[in-house]
Amino acid sequence: MKPDIQIAREVSLRKIKEVAGQIGIPRKDILNYGRYMAKVSLGLIDRKEIEKHNLILVTAITPTKSGIGKTTVSIGLALGLNKIGKRAIVALREPSLGPCFGMKGGAAGGGYSQVLPMENINLHFTGDFHAVTSAHNMITALLDNYIYQTRHTCEGLKEVKWKRVLDVNDRSLRNIVSGLGGSANGEPAETGFDITSASEIMAILCLASGLEDLKRRIGNILLGYTYDDRPFTVNDLGVAGAITVLLKDALLPNLVQTTENTPAFIHGGPFANIAHGCNSTLATEMALTYGDYVVTEAGFGADLGAEKFFNIKCRKAGLSPKLTVIVVTSQSLKMHGGTPESQIRQPDREGLANGLANLDKHLDNLSAFGQQVIVTFNRFETDSDEEIELVAGHCRKRGVGFAVNTVFAEGGDGGIELAGMVVDTIEKSPSSPLKYTYNDSDSVREKVQKVAKGIYGASSIVYTTLAEKKIRQIERLGISHYPVCIAKTQYSFSSDPKAYGVAKDFELKVRDIIINNGAEMIVVIMGEIMRMPGLPKEPQAKQIDIVNGLIEGLS
Repeated sequence: MKPDIQIAREVSLRKIKEVAGQIGIPRKDILNYGRYMAKVSLGLIDRKEIEKHNLILVTAITPTKSGIGKTTVSIGLALGLNKIGKRAIVALREPSLGPCFGMKGGAAGGGYSQVLPMENINLHFTGDFHAVTSAHNMITALLDNYIYQTRHTCEGLKEVKWKRVLDVNDRSLRNIVSGLGGSANGEPAETGFDITSASEIMAILCLASGLEDLKRRIGNILLGYTYDDRPFTVNDLGVAGAITVLLKDALLPNLVQTTENTPAFIHGGPFANIAHGCNSTLATEMALTYGDYVVTEAGFGADLGAEKFFNIKCRKAGLSPKLTVIVVTSQSLKMHGGTPESQIRQPDREGLANGLANLDKHLDNLSAFGQQVIVTFNRFETDSDEEIELVAGHCRKRGVGFAVNTVFAEGGDGGIELAGMVVDTIEKSPSSPLKYTYNDSDSVREKVQKVAKGIYGASSIVYTTLAEKKIRQIERLGISHYPVCIAKTQYSFSSDPKAYGVAKDFELKVRDIIINNGAEMIVVIMGEIMRMPGLPKEPQAKQIDIVNGLIEGLS
């Protein structure tokens, strides 16, 4: 099959104003970024229209290191829905340069199920990631200046909680010392970098309901503590307005198109293993304003992405999906069934059958949220009919809808079976009203316990001394009602990335807790997860090049 980038180049793109016109977005409300990308005015969001339309979440079982094709399936489902005459829009996150040049390559779908122009989307796009990076680091620079200017006064800070970010995988920057070289260079301090996707500014961008809410949240960001233990925020720096200025255009959802020229909103980019893993609320609401069916996805497996989508995004935005689609592949099932990772592309009926336990755990979790679920088998060339029938039979026994998709190879045509089942299920037996894992009034420990034991299957949770201190700070600040955003490995229900299948009787260790007072959530760090990833031995950057003016190696 042709490489993704070749398929993308062979598509005849429509001007973005024409794509917008397909769904009724006025040309005057489009801010062009070239011919094929645009930002859309927030004034177009219509709450009454949102309530009439159907939101569909696409999630997955626990993935392999090469992913599971969730974004490709999300795009393909939207294409399939359009093929059967429905007005469907896909709403996704923006790719990060870290993974694009690191392990996974591009993140704009694949094969004949892509969002375009894929080179732009995978690289600098409309500059949202750069805006988030600049806004975050501008706060850091202003904070460092405040510390420098007040270094000999009682107005200084006892404790600083704000780091820097960069949209590059760079393990050497996880822990650093800044301000060296004499007093003219600032105050020496231990600090570090997170990846931009983990920035609280990214979370705020994705959860804000509008420009004023964005400014309010930025002002509430907790930067540190004074000598008398008073919280010190961006409002105390007096720069909330200035930071909002840097983000005013980034807040607008991005409109692009698919390989079949249907509309797609791509906006925001938090990872689900270290952040809340969902595209922006505003982009989802924009899509729901203009699409009868809106397909969105949440990062990694359902234990991370879907859990946060429901407990954080839906809780705060008042959204409730009509249906959840969970993606499986034979390779991921085999890996979770005990097949050696080097052999998951080979036939192994026993390994695949054993891996169904991982699917069942995710199905149980999704049912607990009140979700009606369809399983879709993302078919690869190496998959046999026998393997597919084994999974289909298992789903029939569980009373769960099952559909094969071949959207990677066939685009919308490969998603027609899935699309038809989605529409039929929503019409006949949509999801119940959303049930959250925990209540706002639960304590931080109760929330962590309900997710860790109820969703992951942990037997116990322990806290470091540092984490205990953070919980006391949260209680003093009166923000225990915030939802929890657990950061842990995406490759297992446990904090051990090699504990495949369904881990049981395991202990989870809360290493640290980060207060995102502006995003209004509590980030709970479990195990050895890092908020600044490193690069693999053979980074994808070695495959990326420009030849005769054309980019190669983005896939």
